[in-house]
Parts: sequence; structure tokens; C-alpha cells
Amino acid sequence: MAFPAFFTQAPRITLYDPLAQLLGASDDGQIEYGYEDVVRLAGHSCPTVAGAWLMTVKALQTLYPDTLPERGNIQVKFADSATNGVTGVIANIVSLVTGSTTDTGFKGLAGQYDRRHLLEFDQSLPGEISFTRRDTGASVAVSYSAQGVPPSPTAMPMLQKILSGQADAKQQQEFGLLWQDRVRRILEAADQPGIVTVHEQQMAPQAN
Repeated sequence: MAFPAFFTQAPRITLYDPLAQLLGASDDGQIEYGYEDVVRLAGHSCPTVAGAWLMTVKALQTLYPDTLPERGNIQVKFADSATNGVTGVIANIVSLVTGSTTDTGFKGLAGQYDRRHLLEFDQSLPGEISFTRRDTGASVAVSYSAQGVPPSPTAMPMLQKILSGQADAKQQQEFGLLWQDRVRRILEAADQPGIVTVHEQQMAPQAN
């Protein structure tokens, strides 16, 4: 099995995870994540998975301009409920990268490294997701739209043929190529206006 080459060419991010360092999973606590990691988690690559990845990377780069993001120390809030639309898919990807969970994560050691209660839904936000640094209180809200990168006009009719059992193997392969071509174009357009929008950024409170 081989992933499309563009998976490894998509934006990547490195985080510092103190728990990983403590338990010897990483000698310096640094863990690099790439698009292929979230594809493995989701089991597929699509515009939603690409958008979840790009929102997470953009938010963390904005929150941590001069240092590595600290995994396990980020509060994440979603505007939608966990079961609405593709919110659950997106939340799983955000959780993978940030370590933030609802009540299902690592319970911590002597009151430290607790990853629970860092992921909330049904919140009033200016965007789709907000990310907040627990160490400084700085936060950023982001949202995503793939409308600026339209699919091939033949992709959806071809998908309907596949789902109705009317497509042959060649058509199924062609659809997969068209589908991933759009994902590639979305990832390549990561920095274009309208793909990932930063709605609000709250700076860290100033010390007196």
C-alpha cells in the first residue's frame, strides 16, 4: 500500500509532549505530525479530513509563533455538537494532534498530565473551533471552507454510479484519482484566503 505523494508534501507540525518525554516515548518530547497521520486515524482522505488538519495546524501556528505547541495543554471548543454532521470526524483529528479529550483521555499522574475535559462542544464561538493555551490564556478561533477549490464536475456523478453498483473497476479508480486531486488542491491552497479563516485571536493577558 502506498499513499499519494502529496500526503507528505502537505503542511506538517511538531509539538512538544511532556508526557511523551517523561515516559520515554520521545527523548526530547517532540512529536511530528503530518497529514498521513490523520488519514491513518480517519481511515480515508477527503476535504473534511484535510480541513480538520489545516485548521489545527493554522491555529497552533498562530497560538505558538515562537515556540512548539504543548500537546496536552490546549483547551479546544467546538461550536457544533459532537454528533452534528462531520464534527466528530474533525474532533478526532484535533484530539490526535492536541491530546485534548472529553472524559476519555489519560487521567494523569499525581494531578499532572491530565488530558481529560479539554474538549468541549456546543459552545458559542466566532468560528468553528477555538484553541486556547492553558499556560497563557491566549486563544484563536478558526473555520474552514473548501468552496474555493471545487471538485471535478464528473466526480459526483461518478460517485453515484459507484454507490448504485453501476460503475466498473476503471471508473472506480478514476473516481479515486479525481477525489484525491481535489484534496491535493485544497492542501496546496492552505494559505489562500477563505480556506482557513482566523476569526478571532485573543492575546495572552499582560502581567502587571
